[in-house]
Amino acid sequence: MNTKEKEFAKLIKDNQGLIIKVSRLYTNSLEDEEDLFQEIVLQLWRSYDTFKGQSKISTWMYRVALNTAITLFRKKTKSPQTDELQDFHYKDFMEDDEERQQQISTLYKVIKMLPNVERAIVTMYLDDLPYRDIAENLGITEVNARVKMNRLKKTLKELMEKHA
Repeated sequence: MNTKEKEFAKLIKDNQGLIIKVSRLYTNSLEDEEDLFQEIVLQLWRSYDTFKGQSKISTWMYRVALNTAITLFRKKTKSPQTDELQDFHYKDFMEDDEERQQQISTLYKVIKMLPNVERAIVTMYLDDLPYRDIAENLGITEVNARVKMNRLKKTLKELMEKHA
């Protein structure tokens, strides 16, 4: 493995949570989640040489991951399919508190109900990205990102109560 490959492997390992989160929120099965994860890693590798360091590495990775997810999501929605929500196994990433696990599971399910852009905003917000980075990733203004997130908080709260 050469130096570039080692750097990339470390980058993926250090940021795999970001890729997993995007993969979970844009798929409905574990198999699709794994496929999307692989596709995102492939797209990151293909564009690795083009990263100029003008933004944070996580911002660049989010942009690639979200663009890949949304592109594949659009391709899949053009073909007939069923949208059955599957139960995910979050135990590797959560506490043993069953009530908390249920809340997080419900949160993921309601986030998946949101349109693509709103889903992306919530994902980045939950990862504590600043509004500046969220706006940059989505090509909107920082003020617009803040307004959308404030509205989304209310929407998510309502959906959580409805689906609890």
